[in-house]
Formats: sequence, C-alpha cells, structure tokens
Amino acid sequence: MNNLKNRTKQFALDCWFFCKEIPYSREYNAFANQLIRCSSSVGANYRASQRAKSTADFINKLKIVEEEADESMYFLELFMEIMKDKDIGTAQNLHREAEEILAITVASINTARRKQQNKKT
Repeated sequence: MNNLKNRTKQFALDCWFFCKEIPYSREYNAFANQLIRCSSSVGANYRASQRAKSTADFINKLKIVEEEADESMYFLELFMEIMKDKDIGTAQNLHREAEEILAITVASINTARRKQQNKKT
C-alpha cells in the first residue's frame, strides 16, 4: 500500500507540472485549477484513509479517492480533446495513471467491504 501512497503523491505532482506547461488562458486555467485540486485530493485522501480508525471510515475516505481520481480523468479527457493537434502524450499517460489508481482504489473498497461483512457474520 505504501507504493500507492507514493503513486498518488507522484500523480498530483505530475498533474501540477502538466498544468504548468499548458498555455495560459481563462478556459485552460479553470480546467487546470480543477485538475490540480482533484489530483491533490487523491493523494491527501488516500493518506487519510491509511489513518482511518474503522473500516467504515477507511471505505468513506477511499470513496473520496475514487471520486477525485474519476474527476481527474474527466479533466484530463477535456485536455486531450482541447489539445488534439498538440502533443497529448503527457495527458494520456496521466489519464492511464488515474485509471490505475481508480481501479486499485475500487478493489480496496470492495476488499474492505467484504472484510467488514465477514466480521458481521
């Protein structure tokens, strides 16, 4: 799990550097701010989930990670559409990373739910 903590932190940094390279405009700036916010939230909430006191709290924090990773993918998809004629390799790589983080997070939520249900029975 420590690997995922590092990946979420790196994802936030990579998104920030990606946004820094985008040409400035009001439209880009609005999307960039949202991407930076949600990608940063992925890492922060994942770290918070590791300090959760209960399985329910753990699941709730991971649900936030799931939502923010999905939102990051949305903004990266927007950038890929906007930047069609330009080099979009970085946005595609970030999108793949967000997909992987999302998949791992969903698997973690499902595992925690199963464990929680097994404890009840």
